[in-house]
Amino acid sequence: MAKEKTYHITLEEGDVLRVGFGDPAQNDQIVRDAVARLDEMVKSGELAGGSLIKINGPASLPVAIAIGHAVVHLYEVVAVFDPKLGRYVVAVSHGDKYRPGDLID
Repeated sequence: MAKEKTYHITLEEGDVLRVGFGDPAQNDQIVRDAVARLDEMVKSGELAGGSLIKINGPASLPVAIAIGHAVVHLYEVVAVFDPKLGRYVVAVSHGDKYRPGDLID
């Protein structure tokens, strides 16, 4: 894992991108660290793309957009966990299987 400490990103179970804050910092640094980690994951092949990626964990709006931008180029469907619903909400879909707003487990 990269040396950044302000934001952490790991891939779990093959399709869950676990995200979360680390050391306190401002959004400018957190976005840089998140993008650097995602770049590292892509270059290593850990984040290789596919049909579905589910994002789970806290993110500020700037970080969420940076993460979304990075993964939307790699995955057909991007879904984000909503703790109130207890399910993932499809945010982006380039195919016919899911539509934005669909709920998945």
